[in-house]
Amino acid sequence: MKRFIGFVKKEFYHIFRDRRSLFILFGMPVAQILLFGFAITNEINNVDIAILDHSKDATTKEIINKIAASKYFSIKQMIEREADLAPVFQKGQVKAVLNFEKDFSQKLIKNQKATIQIITDATDPNTANTISNYVNAILQEYQKQLNKDITIAYQIVPETRMVYNPELKSVYMFVPGVMTIILMLVSAMMTSISITREKELGTMEILLVSPLKPLQVIVGKVFPYIFLSIINAIVIVLLSIFIFKMPVQGSLFLLAMESILFIISALALGILISTISATQQTAMMISLMGLMLPVILLSGFIFPISSMPIPLQIISNIIPAKWFIIIIKGIMLKGVGLQYVWKETLILVGMTVFFLALSVKKYKIRLE
Repeated sequence: MKRFIGFVKKEFYHIFRDRRSLFILFGMPVAQILLFGFAITNEINNVDIAILDHSKDATTKEIINKIAASKYFSIKQMIEREADLAPVFQKGQVKAVLNFEKDFSQKLIKNQKATIQIITDATDPNTANTISNYVNAILQEYQKQLNKDITIAYQIVPETRMVYNPELKSVYMFVPGVMTIILMLVSAMMTSISITREKELGTMEILLVSPLKPLQVIVGKVFPYIFLSIINAIVIVLLSIFIFKMPVQGSLFLLAMESILFIISALALGILISTISATQQTAMMISLMGLMLPVILLSGFIFPISSMPIPLQIISNIIPAKWFIIIIKGIMLKGVGLQYVWKETLILVGMTVFFLALSVKKYKIRLE
């Protein structure tokens, strides 16, 4: 045990002497969570639109002013003719055009119905759909104010309710995913170079002839990074809560325990990469390039797994990040307890044990 404690102390000293490792461990997660949190969004703000007003009456001006007053749209220009629509979109000047029909106000009063055509640039379908929904919401709010003192005919009005994220804040979606990716990649990357670094520095022979057993070496390599990665997780959660106003509806203790389990799983995967890699460069390539795309694409962070082909859905089951995203979203947004995420927790435990066991086996092969 004394040898093991000394070995762990040596690992801590080595980590704190390496400024590059400290920057990767602490600087990169903070920069990434801030960058992803602010840069990645499915909301719209100050989208440039144009207006084609054939009527130019008091009602259309009131609607235009209401749209202009919102934070979502910025009226870039007023169009006078239908022929100007195509050139405006071709030049990429606006993302949408609102086309008010002729005699808008008169038709609204006489027929109780008037038409606004929402023309969107569908080269980006998601943005086009979002713009249409936002415009419809503003128009419905205006119609509600217009009809509050008027008795109107029966209407079937669809009502949508958004649970867990009624304001449709994109940060609620991206923060759990970004937290998962950062912990996965940073943890795996840091431990993936630990054993290969010993070999390149010429200290691997000391480990090979030391009385430490392979399991003690593996655990000793992982142990310091557990505490450092926990600090990372705490920083990310604090940034999420206080800067991005991310709620934590469930138990903080359960969130902490699940985060530690996922961290150990990622560290164990990094150690496995380290045992099968000959150089630090190879280990870095595998841990960064080899893990980044599968974690981002197959974890359900950006794209729903249910929409993927069956083979990719099967492959996604071996990605630890997939199960942790389910857990963290359940705890933070839905407020669920262990009774709802026990299956995902057991899967992470099984993966952790598998990675550690395979790492020990590979390390024994190296000894031989």
